[in-house]
Amino acid sequence: MSAVDRVRATYAAIDAADRPEIWIFLRPLADALVDAQAVDAAVAAGEHRPLAGLTSAVKNNVDVAGLPTTAGCPSYATTPATADATAVDRLRRAGAVVVGATNLDQFATGLVGTRSPHGAVRDARRPDRISGGSSAGSAVAVALGLVDVAIGTDTAGSGRVPAALQGIVGIKPTYGVVSTDGVVPACRSYDCVTIFARDLDTADVAMGVMAGGAGTRPFPPTAPLAAPEVPVVAVPRDLPALSDTWRAAFRTARDRLADRGATLREIDLGPFLDAARLLYDGGLVAERHDAVGEFVDGHRDDVDPTVGSIIAAAGAVSATTLLRDRRRLADLAAIALAQLDGCDALLIPTTTGHPTIAEVDADPIAANSRLGVYTNFCNLMDLCAVAVPSSTAGDDQFGVTVVARSGADAVALDVARLVTEPVPSVAAPGAASAAAPPAPWPTRAGHSATLLMVVGAHLRGQPLAWQLTDRGARWVGPARTAPLYRFARLDTAPPKPGLMRVGPEDGTSIGGELWLVGTAMLGEFLAALPSPMALGRVTLEDGSEVVGFGCALDAWRDGADISHFGDWPAYLADQASDASRV
Repeated sequence: MSAVDRVRATYAAIDAADRPEIWIFLRPLADALVDAQAVDAAVAAGEHRPLAGLTSAVKNNVDVAGLPTTAGCPSYATTPATADATAVDRLRRAGAVVVGATNLDQFATGLVGTRSPHGAVRDARRPDRISGGSSAGSAVAVALGLVDVAIGTDTAGSGRVPAALQGIVGIKPTYGVVSTDGVVPACRSYDCVTIFARDLDTADVAMGVMAGGAGTRPFPPTAPLAAPEVPVVAVPRDLPALSDTWRAAFRTARDRLADRGATLREIDLGPFLDAARLLYDGGLVAERHDAVGEFVDGHRDDVDPTVGSIIAAAGAVSATTLLRDRRRLADLAAIALAQLDGCDALLIPTTTGHPTIAEVDADPIAANSRLGVYTNFCNLMDLCAVAVPSSTAGDDQFGVTVVARSGADAVALDVARLVTEPVPSVAAPGAASAAAPPAPWPTRAGHSATLLMVVGAHLRGQPLAWQLTDRGARWVGPARTAPLYRFARLDTAPPKPGLMRVGPEDGTSIGGELWLVGTAMLGEFLAALPSPMALGRVTLEDGSEVVGFGCALDAWRDGADISHFGDWPAYLADQASDASRV
């Protein structure tokens, strides 16, 4: 679908949905069509726009050029932003057309989606229920199929709670890898820009577009690019604050993960939950006042009463209390994260229930706190997370979150693919998605990675494959060389083949596999490579070149030529057949 057609379908769906509380500002159709025409022209000219044909919404605490950034408080900004936030600019350059700015819990203070002068954002399926917040309008716009992707923010769970309640995907990246330039802060030390989509592939592509760039936090050189084939996933031993129905839904999710090959390890979630309470019940909330407290103190009549009371109280926190609780957080994080040693990820319920709007109105503070039980600790401990739909719990959508260590975003994404079972959301005609490339989004956000071709003992299922998987390498798929090579069985232990380039006259095509390896990890791998093996350039059958295995000439000459088998597994199968006949 062209960008123009998708924009027209989007505005028609918005009119038909009649959900004005989703939007604070909707751009004129004519303006969005101008952007769409430019995207279609760029694609026609051969430019690569990975999000071409997709529409986007942006939480109104993130700058969109031409729209005031009110953060849900009309008097906070009365003039339009002069430039896009970095995250918005990157989405637009990739071909997404922004159609409007969405409603939120004012100043991103809340997990409910009701703390707004523009009205409570209602659940996509049951209008008496909350949407979840604070990225309320963004999540519901995606769940209703009004837009394909939407930008949210997440400090305490605002990019995960509404994803769970709306049955969609929410990616909260490692802190700092997506720029917060042009974002109204909530707590600067913990704020993250997030993405919503109806499926993991589209969220993967959009996050890869948004992340990275000058000024953002780089991925650690050792950041893994894949989960292991048999990931070890921690799960809570106890599930506080969940009903029996929601506990059963979580058991279904963990059982599905085990059925798909993961090893589960129970842990005590207590230290994580103790740390979570520090965000609002301790000194860390002082950052809320640092962010917007001066405005709130001077405009209490313009501010939502619950939001105003939270931010004003944060201004009374002493420096001593803040420093004490930061030390307490460091102690709890050390205890909590030690339990994840040997684990690749942690699986938790995203939130604790789906209250009605009336229930939240009756007890706004307590209802909000319950929603954040399983989310508040994540940013405090510098963890990444992927929230995905899992099943239903009674009439409720039920979602889980895969949490991983800082920089292990690709691992969280892989484990989320194992556990997710897509829950159909309402989708408008023409709703689009993007096909994720084989490389995970961190590689498109600046994490340096190298394609490596293996032809022998490092193939999947072979005895040295662990040397790649232990370094977080990602299996890409089978591949063949150009017909320029010969293949020999070397006299090594364990047995392995040697590849030698001999030219088109005597060469043939040899089969192998491609792996994506972090460039720093590839250097470590090379340093440990035993003689006579070496790494060099290998030409593939499509003419492209990748790094691949070769060997010393003398070792290849001493080996047995097995080129006629075409690949190492065929040779091994022949040897096994000969042995069985003996």
